[in-house]
Amino acid sequence: MPIQPSGLTIPVARATTVISVTAVIATEALSKRFPRVTALDRLTLDIGPGVTGLVGSNGAGKSTLIKILLGLSPATEGRAAVLGLDVATSGAAIRERVGYMPEHDCLPPDVSATEFVVHMARMSGLPPTAARERTADTLRHVGLYEERYRPIGGYSTGMKQRVKLAQALVHDPQLVLLDEPTNGLDPVGRDEMLGLIRRIHTDFGISVLVTSHLLGELERTCDHVVVIDGGALLRSSSTSDFTQITTTLAVEVTDSDTHPDGTDALRQVLTKAGVALVGQDGLDAEGLPGAGHILLVEATGEETYDLVRDSVAGLGLGLVRMEQRRHHIAEVFRTEQGAAHTVPAPAAGAVQQAATPGPYQKEGERSR
Repeated sequence: MPIQPSGLTIPVARATTVISVTAVIATEALSKRFPRVTALDRLTLDIGPGVTGLVGSNGAGKSTLIKILLGLSPATEGRAAVLGLDVATSGAAIRERVGYMPEHDCLPPDVSATEFVVHMARMSGLPPTAARERTADTLRHVGLYEERYRPIGGYSTGMKQRVKLAQALVHDPQLVLLDEPTNGLDPVGRDEMLGLIRRIHTDFGISVLVTSHLLGELERTCDHVVVIDGGALLRSSSTSDFTQITTTLAVEVTDSDTHPDGTDALRQVLTKAGVALVGQDGLDAEGLPGAGHILLVEATGEETYDLVRDSVAGLGLGLVRMEQRRHHIAEVFRTEQGAAHTVPAPAAGAVQQAATPGPYQKEGERSR
């Protein structure tokens, strides 16, 4: 949330540049320790422009990291920079250039969205006329223009989340930090919020760091994903690396009068032909469209495609789809976290997985 005092401008020349000037966010051995818990444990990462997802279970250190990046909480050790500015010495300059959407409800119920967002724009240093103009444009962008004069106390959860997003954007920041922006929203509201988040970068060129405990949300929205657990880095990769194409074929067929369960008939034929199926009975259980009627087949070569095609035709079924399946991020981490319990400790310098992985989830697995 922009909290720069009204009218206060910190010249860029006074800010100290550290670590990486090309990264939007950079940390080096960053740690934050409390008497009974270590919130961040020597976290080192570089985050570039674009939309980046920061994922971790509750208590993984996401909110602590955001407070440090905004210059609101000092690190115990290590260094961090935001937009090339040292968080330890340039907190005010960072907050002037960064928008923040907090996770929890912190909106005054007795004022309108317009009044609140104008106030936050003025707090960020905008003059009165510019603050009003920017507020109108921003509320239109987040879909609240028609409701902008209603008291916030009468807003739905989704509308309140949009107000929080608007106040983070109103001063035209270079970077926005969004802490669990879909918290409390229904599926439709989540989809709309994720669309807004993506447009922040594609339409306005603003970089985004969005935190979530739902891997499926980040898979759909982000260019890059950073996963932390227990304050330590588990993995930092592009979304395309997480969701790379596998050798598994997803095959969907129609039923027929002769074969009322076309999927089962095809499974039996392929099994007899020696084709390996993936998962329990080869059925997809990951919630894809048509889940439960999609057969997952291990493709060992081009001959597998031919065999599936010929088998479908021989049964007199219609072939709806036959495509290579992509990983879901959640699958990758279930595999990696499971391996962390069985493989020897990594060599010196390797990133060590947490002994007790957090409950990373896909959308719809648990409501908050």
